[in-house]
Amino acid sequence: MNASATRPLILGSTSVYRRELLSRLRLPFSIERPKVDETPEPNESPADLALRLALAKAHAVAERHPSAWVIGSDQVADLHGEPLGKPGDHARAVTQLRRMSGQTVVFQTAVAVVCRDTGFAQVALAPVHVRFRMLTDEAIEHYLHTETPYDCAGSAKSECLGIALLERIDNDDPTALVGLPLIRTCQLLRAAGCPVL
Repeated sequence: MNASATRPLILGSTSVYRRELLSRLRLPFSIERPKVDETPEPNESPADLALRLALAKAHAVAERHPSAWVIGSDQVADLHGEPLGKPGDHARAVTQLRRMSGQTVVFQTAVAVVCRDTGFAQVALAPVHVRFRMLTDEAIEHYLHTETPYDCAGSAKSECLGIALLERIDNDDPTALVGLPLIRTCQLLRAAGCPVL
């Protein structure tokens, strides 16, 4: 019997991208919104911000479900040490993409697994180095009107038309850029006692 049947598995996120990715593991899971303040702390690096928020999201849901394995995740676009979050609207997305044009941006994607009953709490980082091609305003506008990626860190939605904005992607966990690094997620679940296979 798969150990996933012994405890509930909860994804502490309402992201449709993370939900789709986690469903690839074919484990039964539920979804719950974590209530976490995502404001960066003073002088907090993008990597530290992503790690802190992933763990905070998992803990927030685990507090309400102490017997469950809870997955939390967060992604912060890192432009030369400056965090770029979700733009939220068109004007901010244009500004972000203009700034990222021709630059290498590190998408710091963190995942955490927490189980309060067992005291398990671990977090891992999967950085993705993304080289953007030189972008014209026309290309930016066409992309934004087609994809409306206002809920994506750095306005980059690589799983769709956003891939055309890029020259190169370097990472060791292929789903990290979409929002949930499944290799690291599997490692953490196994460590917590929930083998995927």
